[in-house]
Amino acid sequence: MSLAASIAPHLPSLRRFARLLAGSQQAGDVAVKRVLEAIIAAPSRFHHLPPRVGLYQCFLNAFSARLEDPAAQAGEIGATAARSLAALPAQARQAFLLVSVEDFDNSEAALILEVSTRKIDDLLRQANNEIGRQIATDVLIIEDEPLIAAHLQKILEDLGHRVASIARTHKDAEAAAALHKPGLVLADVKLADGSSGLDAVNDILASFTIPVVFVTAFPERLMTGERPEPTFLIAKPFREDAVKAIVSQVLFFDQRAARGSQTDKEVGGL
Repeated sequence: MSLAASIAPHLPSLRRFARLLAGSQQAGDVAVKRVLEAIIAAPSRFHHLPPRVGLYQCFLNAFSARLEDPAAQAGEIGATAARSLAALPAQARQAFLLVSVEDFDNSEAALILEVSTRKIDDLLRQANNEIGRQIATDVLIIEDEPLIAAHLQKILEDLGHRVASIARTHKDAEAAAALHKPGLVLADVKLADGSSGLDAVNDILASFTIPVVFVTAFPERLMTGERPEPTFLIAKPFREDAVKAIVSQVLFFDQRAARGSQTDKEVGGL
C-alpha cells in the first residue's frame, strides 16, 4: 500500500484534531496541508511507525514549530489560538486531546509526542488539573434525542457547568439562546423538526458571539477541508472523556480571548 493510501483514511480525524488545537477551521486546515506537503517531501520518517501514529507525530512537530514563529502566530495559526496555546503547557493539552479525543492509548501518545509513557501520565494529570480551574458557564444543548441530551447534561454538570436549557428544534434553540444568553452551545446537526442545527446556530450567532461545539454521527462529512465547516466537533457515539476534552479546549480559547480583549481595552485606556 502506498503512503498516500495508508494515511488518507486518517485525514478527517487529523483535521478535527488540528482545528481543535488551532481554534479555527482555516488555521487547522492550513496546518494539515503543510504537514502533507512535508510528508510528500520526506516520506522516510514513516517507515518505522504505524501510519496514523506517524501522521500525528509529523503534524505536532510541524505545528509546535509554527507556534514558536511569531509571524506564524499572527497569521496562519491565528492570534487568538496562538495567544491561548502559548499561555498553557502545550504538551499537556496535546497529550490529553490525543488520548481523550483521538483515542490513542498512552504508549501511542508517547510515540507521537516522543516522550516516555511516564511523562504522558504526568501530562494527563496536569491537563486534568487545568480543566478543574476553568470557569463554569451556562450551556445551551440543542439535541432532539432525550437520552443523548440527558447524557450531555450530566457530563457538563459533572464538569461544574450549568445547563440553562435543552432545545429540540431550530425555533426552540433561538428562543432559549435569546432568553439565557449562554456561554456555550452544544448542537446536534440534525434536529427533530427536520431543521438543521447548523442553521439554528448561524441564526443565534447573528445576534451575539458564543463558542459552539457540534455533535454528529457523521463527523467525516464535516471534515473534508473543501468548504466552510465547523471548527469543533463531537462524534456520536461519544465518550465522556472526549466531551470533557473538547468542551475544555473550546472554553479555554474563549476565556483566554476574552481576557486578551479586556487587557487590550485596559491598555488602550491608559
